[in-house]
Amino acid sequence: MTRIPEEDRDIIEKAIYLPMLVIVLERDRVIFEKGNFKIKQPYTNLIDETLKVVQSDLKIVKKKMREKHMKIQEIGRDTEFTNYVFIYNGYEEQHNYFNPRIRNKVNELLEYYLYRKKEKEPNLIS
Repeated sequence: MTRIPEEDRDIIEKAIYLPMLVIVLERDRVIFEKGNFKIKQPYTNLIDETLKVVQSDLKIVKKKMREKHMKIQEIGRDTEFTNYVFIYNGYEEQHNYFNPRIRNKVNELLEYYLYRKKEKEPNLIS
């Protein structure tokens, strides 16, 4: 059982997923720049604009984490799971995340940011 309220856990999980999303967007931008596309600029512009929004949201997440005295640290990884320790108000909790779940959540966030859907942000906990 976790001592971390759901709202704060959402913030912590964003601190896991958003940096991964930044990496995905940066790598995709390189692929578009080097790729054999007739017109590259619309794709790179879309990625650049999306990256700005994601980085801005990540900055907000990091600020909230500092304000609420929360930290996260990856403590291990194998082919199936990534292990994190969450530090929340002096308490430490270990959490294991199934790697395909992480990939799916990053994919979900990528779609959200690319399409800037009018609906609310995807639920990061499931």
